[in-house]
Amino acid sequence: MADTPDYNWPPMEKRQIIGTSPKRLDGPQKASGRAKYTSDLKLPGMLFAAYMGSPHAHARITAIDAGAAEKTPGVKAVHIMAPAGTELQWQGMEVAAVAATTEEIANDAVRKIKVDYEALPHMVKEDDLEKAGARAKASGEKVVGDPDQAFQDAEAVHEGQYGIPVATHCCLEPHGQVVQWQGDQVKIWPSIQYISGVAAGLAPNLKVPVANISAHMDYIGGGFGSKFNVGKWAEACAFLSQKAGGAPVKLFLDRAMEQMIPGNRPSAFSKIKIAGKKDGTVTAWQSQTWGTGGFATSGSPPLPYVVDRIPNQRLNYSWVSVNAGPAQAWRAPNNQQACFLTCSALEDFAAKIGMDPLDVFDKAFSYAPDARQETYRYQLRKAAELAEWKRLWHPRGQGGADPVKRGLGVAYSAWGGAGHNSQCRATIHVDGSVEVDLATQDLGTGTRTIITQVAAESLGLPMNAIKLNIGDNALPTSGASGGSSTVGGVSSSTRKAALNALAKLYETVAPSLGAQPDGLEAVDGRIRVKDDPAKSLTWAAACKKIGGAGKISEMGENNQRSPGGLNTQGAAGVQIADVSVDTETGIVRVNRYVAVQDCGLVINPALARSQVYGAVIMGLSTALVEERIMDAQTGRMLNADMEFYKLAGINDIGDIVVHLDIRPENDKRGVIGLGEPPAIAICAAVGNAVANAIGVRVPNLPVTADRVLAALERRNA
Repeated sequence: MADTPDYNWPPMEKRQIIGTSPKRLDGPQKASGRAKYTSDLKLPGMLFAAYMGSPHAHARITAIDAGAAEKTPGVKAVHIMAPAGTELQWQGMEVAAVAATTEEIANDAVRKIKVDYEALPHMVKEDDLEKAGARAKASGEKVVGDPDQAFQDAEAVHEGQYGIPVATHCCLEPHGQVVQWQGDQVKIWPSIQYISGVAAGLAPNLKVPVANISAHMDYIGGGFGSKFNVGKWAEACAFLSQKAGGAPVKLFLDRAMEQMIPGNRPSAFSKIKIAGKKDGTVTAWQSQTWGTGGFATSGSPPLPYVVDRIPNQRLNYSWVSVNAGPAQAWRAPNNQQACFLTCSALEDFAAKIGMDPLDVFDKAFSYAPDARQETYRYQLRKAAELAEWKRLWHPRGQGGADPVKRGLGVAYSAWGGAGHNSQCRATIHVDGSVEVDLATQDLGTGTRTIITQVAAESLGLPMNAIKLNIGDNALPTSGASGGSSTVGGVSSSTRKAALNALAKLYETVAPSLGAQPDGLEAVDGRIRVKDDPAKSLTWAAACKKIGGAGKISEMGENNQRSPGGLNTQGAAGVQIADVSVDTETGIVRVNRYVAVQDCGLVINPALARSQVYGAVIMGLSTALVEERIMDAQTGRMLNADMEFYKLAGINDIGDIVVHLDIRPENDKRGVIGLGEPPAIAICAAVGNAVANAIGVRVPNLPVTADRVLAALERRNA
């Protein structure tokens, strides 16, 4: 084989397909309804499963009897997940599942399972740390510099308390799957973010070899971090299939269970104290922070966010164990919380000293990582320009006499986004057709389109010449779609596989063109001599020279520890919210939302912008209306449905302005993932905009009408 190909991305000015915005390859299928999600599957002889969860926040099962359910006509299998003696730690925790010939029969039968519970003491609310008692577990204190002296010497000190609640994932397609277990072979059609990891996740509890578990998924109806693992529902589904003689079984969580058990974004509350100078320089930070992700521990928000080199700091964090469903990764875990707490406090400090928050944030960026400081400052200026900050911003309390007040708020974000481990196989057939295979998944982000663009660019072919195969664990392994790692991983492995296959093709055709393999290039569907482009072969003619097996098949790999410059990490963004608040009704409306974001080399600008649009919409929903509401008396979630767990609608969103920071200095860094970064700053920006509008902080999210009116009442009092 010729020398190792030059895997580097082509220069910006030489790219033919990368950097353009072809439409999503799966767009017509999805828009027309032809795309089949796992929840759409209807296999011959398929059974339907219903799930039973605990009605109590904390209880012990003293007896369980499934006899009546088993005798119900149409019931084919019952699986007990929590036998007598099991202690259940949250409402909805799995107890049993039933498979029957129809959904109605399954639902009726699961209600016939008789369970005796011993109710145990519970706690489900964590917003008041003093009431948490022994449920609060302190992680220790971190001290940097001399915060006590810094607060004594400060020209200004701000103190505030802030809170961001638990939010649920609300995937449009709930967690679930179809499973068929026949003999020692298990087939599963999941709704998951990690098709390559399905077999390893199921095998230990099913006691089936990993090699005997096949997984396939064409489309997934949403996954924001809670669908990395198969879940207990997949195991239950498999056992039901086995007990039912190998019939395929479909088990998807209903909406109530979906809201309670498969995962959530943890809460975060903090008492924050900031010291500084009247010129806007922050000199000290102190925070006592707590939150919950459920019964088990969850990570702490990284405070102070991004500007973590403030010279004097005192940090305390406690996680609070509550009897509620567990946390799962939620689009930039812990970053929304950290951003909201930090940017809210910085904005309030700016108001305390009577400064424009842009100037305070600009100074604070001196405490950000050295390599990103100027990026943040550029983005701050750009966002301010797009949001018309100079024209629209005003100091707090100067919003005019009209009861509808307008305000602007700023926040920033940071994320990694390096590519995950990924393997790809590129095959060039003798008839000129090309296949690209890898076991990744497209969460709706456009991964299919991105991979095809990279393969086409690398081979000098149009996109319609590439056949892409994904979504099956029989294909070369690729990582989970999370942490904004997919695009970097799959683009890099695809690039390498395509160029490795092309190098083999060069070796095959070089004698026919009287050239050395490294003297050839693939351009516009032809293989030609670099120094004499007139000497060339069409792609089809070149491929006809492939002998042997009639194909060239080569692998490419992205090693996340050594990506070779194709992908990297470190994304920054600055966002500004423009809102109007009716001080008579408390209603908040978004006028415009500006998002400035860098993300390295952009393969498809339209898809990149789409990621930002989606992130902003998701974030606005959590800022304006989303929260899990728990009843302290019963321990139950009061809004485990889509009626009272509110999501933002189209009228709540406003105009979204996206500016991708695609300057050459960012492009040369290689591909950086974009799923998480633009989803981080929205809660903080909206909270700051509301404070600017009405002249007082609404300390806890979401900024619902009742909270706005309560804040105004406190100010007036």
